[in-house]
Amino acid sequence: MKEIFAIFQKELKTSYYSLIAYIVIGLFTAIAGYFFFSQLSYFVEMAFREMMMAQQYRMQPRPMNVNLMLVRPFFGVLATISLFFLPIITMRLYSEEKRLGTVELLYTTPVTPMQIIIGKFLSGVALYIVLLIPSMFFQILLFVYGDPEFWPIFSGYLGLILMGSAFISIGLFISTTTENQIISAIGGFALLLILWVIGFSASFVGPTLGSVLSYVSIINHFEDFSQGVIDTSHIAYYLLFISVGIYFSTKMIES
Repeated sequence: MKEIFAIFQKELKTSYYSLIAYIVIGLFTAIAGYFFFSQLSYFVEMAFREMMMAQQYRMQPRPMNVNLMLVRPFFGVLATISLFFLPIITMRLYSEEKRLGTVELLYTTPVTPMQIIIGKFLSGVALYIVLLIPSMFFQILLFVYGDPEFWPIFSGYLGLILMGSAFISIGLFISTTTENQIISAIGGFALLLILWVIGFSASFVGPTLGSVLSYVSIINHFEDFSQGVIDTSHIAYYLLFISVGIYFSTKMIES
């Protein structure tokens, strides 16, 4: 554990002094904020129209579901933004070691390849959680001015962290295959995009293959989380996905 923590700490310190980390955090927050407040404006407009219509016809206004109309779509936005930004986070996790020639120095330390990969993986997850923190303040506004349900918000962030961790394990694997960070980012994004859209083709093939494609799709397992449903099968899927990514990353640097 001590060796893993040392790698984890080193990677976080590198991110702390990296300009690109701050650019990613800033852009992620700005894009998430834009979509949140756009959705919030639409929700307020719909609520106002409903109230005016109710007054016109002398009836009770229909209740507006904050979780259905605002919280759930926002988690879909965060998941989509993560698809584009996480390959940028993972592109340097191992590629930079190759580019700077510090791989050999890393191997001279008393750490195993598995410890190196786990330490780098955990640092990527930690940075992703930092990316998500500003969006949590947007949710706090809903509790200040509205009455959303807590559980769907909690499960939504749990799902994002699990899905993001799966993204990071794939991006880390791609990062171990090249010293070029741009190639690492593009390769990571391409593979994640395939795993994202593969479920869309499930309805165009037979039922057996369709169910397989639907299960493999990385976004399909997130949808229940965004609705407030924590299904252990989805948790198991992401944990298995993460384990496979870490395993292949370890084998890649051992070869």
